[in-house]
Amino acid sequence: MVAKKAVTGVKNKALYKRLRNLGVSAKESARVARASIKTPSKKASARGGAASSYDNLKVPELQRRAKKAGIKGRSTMNKKQLVKALRAS
Repeated sequence: MVAKKAVTGVKNKALYKRLRNLGVSAKESARVARASIKTPSKKASARGGAASSYDNLKVPELQRRAKKAGIKGRSTMNKKQLVKALRAS
């Protein structure tokens, strides 16, 4: 059985880091950072979907999203912890 390899093709590490600090998911940040090499960053980020900020959501919605993401211990987490866990997933 072959182990899954981590995505390591991030070409623009500064852009990736900036996006992660803004709360964008790791997967989306990596996609935009890789795409920005081929096209200007405004075009690359515009191609992605419009995701809402976790900070604007209420705790029950965050818990639903955490359940969908398979995050354990979500029922005992507060809003700040839920947002952090969702961003890390």
